[in-house]
Amino acid sequence: MPEHASPDRTPPARTRSDRTPSDPIAPVRTPPARAVPDHDESDQDAPDRGAPGRAPSEPGPERPAAGTWPAPVRRPTGRDVARLAGVSQATVSLVFSGSEAGRRVSEATRERVREAARGLGYRPQAAGRQLRLGRSGMILLAVPNILGPFFGRVLEGVHEEAGRHGLAVVVSSGWGSATLAEAATTSRFDGLLICSPDDSQLGDLPADTPVVFLDADPGTDRARPTVELDVAGGMRAAVEHLADLGHRRIGRLRSTHAAYTFRVRQAAFEETVRELGLEVVELGVSLNEGQPAAREVAHRLLERPDRPHAVICDDDVVASGVYQAAAERGLRVPADLSVVGIDNVPVAALLAPPLTTVDLPGEELGRAGVAALAGLLRGEAVAPVPPLATALVRRSSTARVL
Repeated sequence: MPEHASPDRTPPARTRSDRTPSDPIAPVRTPPARAVPDHDESDQDAPDRGAPGRAPSEPGPERPAAGTWPAPVRRPTGRDVARLAGVSQATVSLVFSGSEAGRRVSEATRERVREAARGLGYRPQAAGRQLRLGRSGMILLAVPNILGPFFGRVLEGVHEEAGRHGLAVVVSSGWGSATLAEAATTSRFDGLLICSPDDSQLGDLPADTPVVFLDADPGTDRARPTVELDVAGGMRAAVEHLADLGHRRIGRLRSTHAAYTFRVRQAAFEETVRELGLEVVELGVSLNEGQPAAREVAHRLLERPDRPHAVICDDDVVASGVYQAAAERGLRVPADLSVVGIDNVPVAALLAPPLTTVDLPGEELGRAGVAALAGLLRGEAVAPVPPLATALVRRSSTARVL
């Protein structure tokens, strides 16, 4: 039986600090995590750079024996930073306070303190600073479906920008108006980012809660910032692209969700096909049910005797379901069926053939939303953000009518 698994009723050996000088050092049956050095204890964790108490050529402390873990290294403190920077501990606290008072410290001193902190690997304790400022340091990003690939793009931008402002991000999915109201009235979050909300998910929010809407109706709450995407322009570009290829009859798989972004897409689609004199065959699909639901609806579209030879989908996942249904019916993309998606999520370029789609800049949307929210948290007036540009990404899933 391995030694560490054998019954051991011997009382544990006392540590160096609790033995008296007359105590014999009894052998320890389990190998120690590291050898007790014969120099000052503070030298144990120093890097091997000629530190006092050990020449650079001497071996460092023994590595922990298999199955054991070393004691954690002590985290540097504000006192350590103050000592290295040659300032008081109060100055260090002011530099990292994030408050107006910290600006009274000269820029040269602030940089010296920050440099010392970087050299030591010092990270200010957030809890005390947040308590002083009356903030949690966290923001909530509410998205309709956390599994939707587009929202992964939004989250990437949110995390990137939040890090610049010292904010942590919590993501919520499947929320309703009651959940948002509760989040807004507790002290858990400093502010909310509400992305692509469904009409049923919106309700009254406290006026003193910083909120920014993303990909939402700017009329939802005119007292709060909204960052929009030009989804109407993207839809027009998709329809015009198919018309330029000679398609006169277009299929449309549209979302059944009652969200502003889908209403805008639909209105732009209807207006453009009317202007161009195109015929349309439409079917609704639930985006939250993913590719299986899209495949089923696509079969219904493609089994028609007068089936269209081009389809525009409300997102790229639906387009992938069209690919699957087409293959199962012996139809080739794009020779027999041109397909256009919306979102430009990573999978769009991996489909065979790569999918032509409307790029919605989710990362930029997330960054712009956090920048606006950070401004609100600083008590600043936030200027309106123009709708973010979309673009048709032409790949290999569309072809000219022969």
